[in-house]
Amino acid sequence: MTALLFPGQGSQYIGMTKDFHDEFAIARETFEKIENSVKINLRDIIFTNKSELLNITKYTQLAIYSSSMCIFNVLQNEIDIDKLFIKYSLGHSLGEYSALTVSNVISIEDCSILLKKRGELMQNAFKENMSGMVAIIGLDCIKVEKIITDNKLKVEVANDNSPLQVVISGTKEDLLKAENVIIKNGAKKFIYLNVSSAFHSRLMKNAEEKMKSLLNKVNFQNSSYYIISNFSAKETKDSKIIYNNLTKQMSNKVRWVESIKCLENLNESKIIEIGPGNVLSGLIKRISNKFTLFNINSVEDLYNFVNEV
Repeated sequence: MTALLFPGQGSQYIGMTKDFHDEFAIARETFEKIENSVKINLRDIIFTNKSELLNITKYTQLAIYSSSMCIFNVLQNEIDIDKLFIKYSLGHSLGEYSALTVSNVISIEDCSILLKKRGELMQNAFKENMSGMVAIIGLDCIKVEKIITDNKLKVEVANDNSPLQVVISGTKEDLLKAENVIIKNGAKKFIYLNVSSAFHSRLMKNAEEKMKSLLNKVNFQNSSYYIISNFSAKETKDSKIIYNNLTKQMSNKVRWVESIKCLENLNESKIIEIGPGNVLSGLIKRISNKFTLFNINSVEDLYNFVNEV
């Protein structure tokens, strides 16, 4: 059996999926469908970084989503997808929306509109330059959460990415107060991330409530594949459970280590990362050695994968 993985914010780069766009009509049609839904020329942003918008959250999320969907649709067009025996689908934060689209939970048009608003809400959720995120290298989630509790720090774990990488969120003031404490407790690095706000924390609560009102207007279908939720780190095909998990995603941590362990416990053996970059494959190697990993980020990757299967 196979699991599909989709990346989140931070995987973007200028020119991603241009080779797919140039070679495959279905890739161009995918971009057109999304651009028509959101009324944004995403290809200008992605291929040329016009007006330097690619790293601005309200455009980044749509750019990564459209790139992931472009690659998946080309893959589906080039191979009998049933031969891959796909059983699970999951994504990191934003990537969960890609996972839901390919699993027929939400239409590509509805998902594009949701992500346009999600990006805007997350970017504007807190005062500009007053909050952020930090990657802590060298400690696991349990250790970081203990340090936070023992020292009464006002930061939160946002992403449990691997046994050696945890991301925390908070106000800039609280992150600065946490830095020396966390370094003294064994962290090798404390890296401030280039993001606009404190994602996956209580500072997203107001934005999450607004997002929930938008999700309420979307028709969720039962999933074709089992979805492993960022919020619960458990698998389900039930549309009501998927919806409920998604409404809580923005202000709660991404339980990535637990999600991959869930796949491991389900005896999953093959994982295909679809989308720009290969960040998730790198994280998985630090979590488990029990998977065969494939990454489809370029047309060359696609042909290598098709020839191998």
